[in-house]
Parts: sequence; structure tokens; C-alpha cells
Amino acid sequence: MELDVVIRSLLLLVVTSVAVVADDWPQWMGPERDNVWRESGVVNKFPDGGPKILWRTLIAGGFAGPAVAAGKVFVTDYVTRDNVRIANFDRKEFTGTERVLCLDQTSGQILWQREYAVSYTISYPSGPRCTPTVDGNRVYTLGAEGHLFCFDILTGNVVWQKNLKNEYGTKTPLWGYAAHPLIDGDKLLTLAGGTGSHAVALNKFTGEEIWRTGTSPQLGYSPPTIIQHAGVRQLLLLRPNAVTSVDPETGREYWSVPYKASSGSMIMSPVVAGEYLYVAGFNKQSLMIRMASDKPAATEVWRGKKNIICPVNVQPFLLDDVLYGFDQKGVMRAIRLPDGERLWETTDVLGQRPTDSATAFLVQHEDRFWLFNELGELIIARLSPQGFEEIDRAKVIEPSNVAYGRDIVWSMPAFANQHAYIRNDNEIICVDLAETK
Repeated sequence: MELDVVIRSLLLLVVTSVAVVADDWPQWMGPERDNVWRESGVVNKFPDGGPKILWRTLIAGGFAGPAVAAGKVFVTDYVTRDNVRIANFDRKEFTGTERVLCLDQTSGQILWQREYAVSYTISYPSGPRCTPTVDGNRVYTLGAEGHLFCFDILTGNVVWQKNLKNEYGTKTPLWGYAAHPLIDGDKLLTLAGGTGSHAVALNKFTGEEIWRTGTSPQLGYSPPTIIQHAGVRQLLLLRPNAVTSVDPETGREYWSVPYKASSGSMIMSPVVAGEYLYVAGFNKQSLMIRMASDKPAATEVWRGKKNIICPVNVQPFLLDDVLYGFDQKGVMRAIRLPDGERLWETTDVLGQRPTDSATAFLVQHEDRFWLFNELGELIIARLSPQGFEEIDRAKVIEPSNVAYGRDIVWSMPAFANQHAYIRNDNEIICVDLAETK
């Protein structure tokens, strides 16, 4: 009898341990790069007075979201005395220092930091754009002017570094290097720029080039994306003038479909819905592609549909056959793929009239979504073909930058260990979202 009690107790302990799953957020869009938060033990509604802020650490400017892994938080910023609040599309020169900070996940204490002088020549020059990428005992960072680093996560020592702009003889894009690098096996894939080197594969251990591919009139901002289709792995590269698929092992082109992005603004990652692939961007440039099932090939289905989702700052989210996201007009919409039928739109997420490039980042968690909007609010909601249903919201951080004449915070949070890690241009905070036991 006593043995039976012990066995049942052990089983209960195992079940309880399995039920509460913790996870890291080691790169842009999370562990699987899909904006899905797979942890359990997370609140369904906020407590009275909003969620608790566990720690705050002072940092400087930047749009780059944090990465969380191995008990550490990695974030990048830009320290300058210059006034970096300038109008969209303006280029001016600013002097300052980009920094890479490693914080203790529990306390927010800075464990190490590395910095390097850099002159900015970009619009929205408040700081880096790309979330750090943690892979094993290394963390990779890409600065706004193309400074690519590999650091040891324990010591902060530089393993290797490159200046992509100088090495590949190109010009920094208007809005800076903003396409988050991708680790694929022993390779690091990144947009570089220049003739024949729109994208490059580097040895992730040494930084040595493995292959280069493509030429584009402008670099664009869309991160490298790998899919499995037609029996092969395909690396999708969205250039301002084309949507292209290449072999991720060699860079050899499989297929390409022409595209035309206004101001070189190709930003989103492609969305794959079965045999269909959807891309869109500024200015209202939408494109639906059908990929062949028997070989790596593709054809255009339609382009230029209006009043759907042409994202600027926010990656849209596909659930079943419905795509949810923010259009450049500033409204949240739901469209059905592949035909592009608009199901609904709303301004409720921001509680204001439509505004250019209005922003809220979307992350799925179980049967609901977490949104972080440009007002500094966390929102819990349900999204369905019928509409947007708000469950709760709480203000957690202040907008600290300016866009289109309004105060904004445009930085993707990290969701890890039942917490949200959120930054603006003054601080990074840890928000407690753990379910009360």
C-alpha cells in the first residue's frame, strides 16, 4: 500500500513537471521562427493592476528585440548624443556606438557588454534592427550598418566578425540592415548586398564564405526563410525586384518570380499556405505564387490586390487558411488564402483611427494570441474568421520614439520562461506572465 502511494506521488510529480513547460526565445520570432509561444503555465488574464515588472535595466536606442537563451537575455542598442529623431525617408549622418549586452535572465544585471564605434547614415537611426541569434555557445548580432559579429555567450569574446557593407562593396539600405540572419546547420545565412551577393552563406564557426547568390538593385529587409516543398529544401529570398528560391546548400537558383517593391521596401517573410506562397509590402504590392508539387518551380497566380494585408513592420500570422496581420494603412485585417478575400478589419488593437504603419506584433499561445502594440500595451485576444476578440490588455512600457509624428515603440518582445522581455529606447523590462499556483 505504501509503495502504491509512493508510485502515485512520483507519477503526479512527473505529470506536474511535464504540464508546466518552459522554453527559450533564442532568435527572432522564437525557437522555431514561427511566432508561436509553446510554454504552458501562462496567465489567461492579467491580475488587478496589471502584470508585475520583475526587473528593469537601462539601455539605449534600438528597434532590435531581445533574445533569451541559456539563462541570459541578449539585446543590442546604439549610444549617441545626436538627436536621432528625423523624418521617415531622411538620411543624415550620426556618430555613436553600437553595443551588444548580455543580461542575467533572473535579475537583469549586465553580465558583459561589447561595443564598437559606428556612424549611422540611415533613416530611423535610433539603433540596431535585428534580434540576436543564439546557437549553442555562440550569439550572432547584426548591426544597422552591417556589422556582423559572433560572440561567445559566456565571455562575450569575439569569435569572428565582418563588415558586410565594406566586404561586399554595397550601400546600407535606407532603413538599415534589418533582415535577421538564419542559422542552417553549420551555415549562417544573411543578406549582404553587392553584385552577385544579395545573400551569402557563411561558416557559422569561422565566418568564412561558403557561397553567394543573386544581385538586387536594393538589399531589402526580408529575412532568409527555408521551407520544405516539392521534396526539397528551398531557401526563399525576397528581393525588392523578385521572389526567388535557391538551394540552401549551394545558392543555386531554383526559380524566380518578378516583384516590384516601392522604395526597396520588401520586409515580411513569405507565408506558405500549402502549395501557395504569399508576399506583400510597401506600397500596396501584393503577390500570390503557386509552387509546383513535383519539382522546385513556381508561377504567379495574382498580384496587386487592394485592401488586403500589405505589411510594413509586422509579420502576419497564418492560422488554417486565414492570414491575420496589419496592413500599412494601420488596420488589422483577416484575409483568406489563396484568393485574398478580406474577412474583416479593425482598429481596436490600437484604439485609434487608422494610422500609417500602425504596429502590433502577433504571437500565438495555445488558443489565443498575445499582441504588443506601439503604445506599449500587451493584449491577450482571440482571432478567428469572425473577428478580433479582446480578452485583456495592460500598459507595460512607454513609447520612446517617434514615427509619422506620433509616439511609438516598435520592438518585438521575447516570450520565455512565462515572462515577456520588452524594450524601448530607454530600458528593457521583464514582465511576469506566470500563472499563479
